Amino acid sequence: MSAVASPLVADSPQPPLDVAAAGAVAPASPASSAPVAGAEGDSKKVEEFRNYADSKRQEKVRAFYEEQHSKMNYAFVEQMEARYLGLNHFKMGIWEALEYLDSLVDDSDPDTELSQTQHALQTAEAIRAKYPDEDWFHLTGLIHDLGKILAIACKEPQWCTVGDTFPVGCAFSDQCVFPQYFAQNPDQSDPRYNTELGVYERNCGLEKVRMSWGHDEFLYQVCVRNGSTLPQEALYMIRFHSFYPWHNKGAYKHLTNEKDESMLPWVLKFNEHDLYSKAHQPQDVQALKPYYQSLIAKYFPKELNW
Repeated sequence: MSAVASPLVADSPQPPLDVAAAGAVAPASPASSAPVAGAEGDSKKVEEFRNYADSKRQEKVRAFYEEQHSKMNYAFVEQMEARYLGLNHFKMGIWEALEYLDSLVDDSDPDTELSQTQHALQTAEAIRAKYPDEDWFHLTGLIHDLGKILAIACKEPQWCTVGDTFPVGCAFSDQCVFPQYFAQNPDQSDPRYNTELGVYERNCGLEKVRMSWGHDEFLYQVCVRNGSTLPQEALYMIRFHSFYPWHNKGAYKHLTNEKDESMLPWVLKFNEHDLYSKAHQPQDVQALKPYYQSLIAKYFPKELNW
C-alpha cells in the first residue's frame, strides 16, 4: 500500500546542526556495573533502570501497558489528532505549564515517583553539565515531557498520554515492552495494519509514520505550531524520545530513512540524560528558575496555544 502522508509532518524552523562539530556520536550507555547516585545517598545500577520484570511499581506499570497496548490503534490516533491538533484547548506559558504538571506521577515509569518538575530539572541539569554551550539542549531537557499536560488539563487517561511510543498502521514489534498485550488490539487482526509495512512504504521516514498518541507528539506539535525556534535536533528529541523500540532496540528500521538515522545520535544523547538522571539529587527549583526562564524567552513566545 502507498505510504500515507501524515498530517503531523512539520519542518523545523532551524537547519540541522553540524553533528560532528557538536560531538554527537551515538553515546554508549553507562557501564552496567556503574552505579548512578541516588537522591538519598543510595545508588542504582544502569541495568536496574527500565526494569519491567520486578520493579517496585511493577503491577501499576504492567496494568498501564496492558491498557495502552490493547486500545492504542490507528483509528484512535486519527481521532486524537482531530481533537488536539487545532491547539484550541487553552493558552499557557512554558514555565506555567511545567508548574501545572507537577501533580502528575507517570504510571508507565518504573524508575521514579518524583514530580514532573524535578524530573525536568534533573534532565536539563544533567545535559547542562555535559554540554554547557548548547542552551537549546538544556531547554529541551526541561520541556521534553510537557505534553503530559494532556492528562491534567484535558483529563485524558494516562494510557494515551505517557509511556513508550510505537507506530500504528503496521505490525507491532516484539521489541516493545509487554508485547503480549497487543494481542488484544483490534489492529492486530486487521489486514490493513498487521503486516510489516501496513499502510507505509519501506523507508518512508518517521515523518510519514503515525505514532501512538501521547505527550511526545503533542508537545512537538505545540512547539512547531507556536513558532518555537528550537533546532531540528531538539524537535526530534521531543518527538521521539519515548520511541524506545527504535532508539533502544533497533526496531522499525524498515520505516526509517536517512534523516531519521542522522538524528538518531541526538535522540540517544538526550535519552542518556533523560533516563539516567532519574536517580540524581533533587534540584533547587527557585535557584534554577531564572536561567530556564531566560531560555524559554529566547526560544518560545510568552504564551502558547495548547
